Amino acid sequence: MIRQPAHMAGAPRRAAGVFAAGLLATAIGLTGCTGTAPGGGTPTPAQSSTGGGASASASPVPSEDAGPLLVPDGSAIDNLPLFASVTDTVWASGDRAAGRAYVDALAAAGFDKAAMQVTQDVSTVGNAAESIQFSVLWGDDCLVGQVGPATGDPVAVVVTATLEGTCLVGETRPIDW
Repeated sequence: MIRQPAHMAGAPRRAAGVFAAGLLATAIGLTGCTGTAPGGGTPTPAQSSTGGGASASASPVPSEDAGPLLVPDGSAIDNLPLFASVTDTVWASGDRAAGRAYVDALAAAGFDKAAMQVTQDVSTVGNAAESIQFSVLWGDDCLVGQVGPATGDPVAVVVTATLEGTCLVGETRPIDW
């Protein structure tokens, strides 16, 4: 199930339906993300069901020039604009093919690195990956991004977490930096 905020519905570069099918078809070996509560502990049921993935002490402060902001107490859909903005910014940089760049930029924007997953940058035979997926577990939902030559424009969507509480299916790259 893919959900987009009303203000993003119909955006041509956010081909959510195609992305969902492509994500399932192209997810090559991705495994669980470990949920860590804001502040480093294990999430409690209350934290997991109300959001999480960022420090609860930060509050968004509206500003005309600020662009999208992290909404720590908001839903994944509330935080999709920031997630998409970060994705677009990294895609426009020289690090567009590096999964680590997306993880680092999302962490710098306030998303919890311990709640993230990312796929490999290279294939099993050493070629550049046709696409890279990355995600942030946010309560019972996931912010998921996909970029790469096979993807075209960057894609950012909200999907429901798996029954195991992960966002990507199969083996993922360890985020150990």
